[in-house]
Amino acid sequence: MKDEVRAVQSAADRWSAELALRWAFDRLGKEVALVSAFGPEGMVLIDMAAHIQRGFRLVTIDTGFLFPETHQLMAEVEERYGIAIEKVHPELSPEAQERSYGAALWKHNPDLCCSMRKVEPLRRKLAELGGWITSIRRGQTAARAAARKLEWDAKFGLVKINPLADWTSAEIWDYIRKNDVPYNELHDRGYPSIGCTHCTRAVLAGEQERAGRWPGLAKTECGLHLSDGQAEFRS
Repeated sequence: MKDEVRAVQSAADRWSAELALRWAFDRLGKEVALVSAFGPEGMVLIDMAAHIQRGFRLVTIDTGFLFPETHQLMAEVEERYGIAIEKVHPELSPEAQERSYGAALWKHNPDLCCSMRKVEPLRRKLAELGGWITSIRRGQTAARAAARKLEWDAKFGLVKINPLADWTSAEIWDYIRKNDVPYNELHDRGYPSIGCTHCTRAVLAGEQERAGRWPGLAKTECGLHLSDGQAEFRS
């Protein structure tokens, strides 16, 4: 599969988002899942996928610290699109994590917190699959600037499909408005990017869209889209 990805990678960079999704579903079938945190980009892909593939697999990581509004949107997605979301969970409950690592791990070691609550749970899930579809865009962070539409993910050992890699934020919201796609109501309250409750705040006027993630820390990634051993946090 790695050789096939390499062979079509250049051509794939010219694919539309819909064509990238079709390739994933046609080539990988039930061995591919759309992994989403239900941000605006994820909602665009969910809506597109629902028009392309009946019964596609949709996976999310429930860290135990999601906003109530995120859970509400997840319920709306299941009802509107007729999808049963596959939820993956950390091995430790929030209470068990606090007993083992102390209170507010996200404050003094956010990379470890993200690793235990997001990266490792997803790693276990991806071990069952041949490919995963993400909603990352090149314009979101420096770590995503070189994202290709189709990649071999050495971190998790499977195909990675990024159908929206070349989309802008404006294009995302144009699609949402034109297609009446549901979205997290926190976006209307100044939260352009939404993660865990402890590590997300509304952005201020003039700030970049991910300034509300891990505020006060030089961290913009949870680690899912970083190579193994590439810790991002700097105090």
